[in-house]
Amino acid sequence: MKNLSRRDTLKTISLVSGIGLVSPFSLFACADPPKDKKLGVALVGLGYYSTDLLAPALQQTKNCYLAGIVTGTPSKAEAWKEKYNIPEKNIYNYNNMDGIAENDDIDVIYIVLPPSMHMEYTIKAANTGKHVWCEKPMAVTAEECQAMIDACKRNNVTLSIGYRCQHEPNTLAYQDIVKNEKLGKVKAVDCAAGYRENRTDHWKQKKEMGGGVIYDMGVYAIQGARLGSNMEPIAVKSAKIWAERPEIYQDGLGEVVEAELEFPGGVIGKIKTSFYENTNFLTVTCEEGKIEIEPFSSYAGNKGKSPLGEINYPYEIPWQQANQMDMDALAIMEGRPMPVPGEEGLQDIKIVEAILKSGETGERVAI
Repeated sequence: MKNLSRRDTLKTISLVSGIGLVSPFSLFACADPPKDKKLGVALVGLGYYSTDLLAPALQQTKNCYLAGIVTGTPSKAEAWKEKYNIPEKNIYNYNNMDGIAENDDIDVIYIVLPPSMHMEYTIKAANTGKHVWCEKPMAVTAEECQAMIDACKRNNVTLSIGYRCQHEPNTLAYQDIVKNEKLGKVKAVDCAAGYRENRTDHWKQKKEMGGGVIYDMGVYAIQGARLGSNMEPIAVKSAKIWAERPEIYQDGLGEVVEAELEFPGGVIGKIKTSFYENTNFLTVTCEEGKIEIEPFSSYAGNKGKSPLGEINYPYEIPWQQANQMDMDALAIMEGRPMPVPGEEGLQDIKIVEAILKSGETGERVAI
């Protein structure tokens, strides 16, 4: 995957050279389009992320709005219909969502389901002829990711993966330093993403549903290493996978994962991800100093520093989600490439698979 060249053109947004203090809202500011020009979004799956973050964010967006829902729970459908004034004709279940193909109110279908269901419902969504957004992790295997990409290309629709941080101003700021070598070349990266997960019967604890920490929080750590180095790893040098609570994370399912990623030029990226402890930081060691971001991938409060100054663009939840959807909607409206296309999710899952293989075999695994 030619991700380096993609990153060179990733953001057409104006970002102040260095670490100037700019309101993050200027990154996507534009005149409000008429409502009939906004893109209608249908959320598929009404769990926590849709309920507590995406739906509220869609009340703040300028380029898209909540137009419909897909749920298998009638009581949820009724509650959402009343709360968000969703027309009855825009409410679907998993058996009849193919009917969205004939619904002019809906332009984008956003898949917000457990990872094991992403491929099936992304393909269903693509077959309706609507654009597709899919939450991370993109899928469970690289093969599934490729099938999703192929389905969207076949139906001539765009595919974007819900990496909110790649739209986020603090992330763009540290990428700007690295990409333009403002502190010289990168020598090493150290990144961790985790929290104390106290649920015991969620999809995150079920291997068949895409559970395990490497898929959920792990992709944040992988993203930190990739974006922080501005390079793609060539191999997983080593990996260790274990459970601090094996009664919850059974059959080898990883509750904690540590890995070393090899990048070109001998650069090593150390990553850790955990459902056992709270941790969230990114340290990029460059020739002329360190970039330190902590937290680096939270919903709000991301901040950091470098010898060039402070990195701190403040905003409130759910701004990241609103910003992500607005930027993706605008790309569709203007016919531009998606900021975070399916190939980005595919790359992370290739790395996940290599980490899992290295953890199982104890050997170096090329990517």
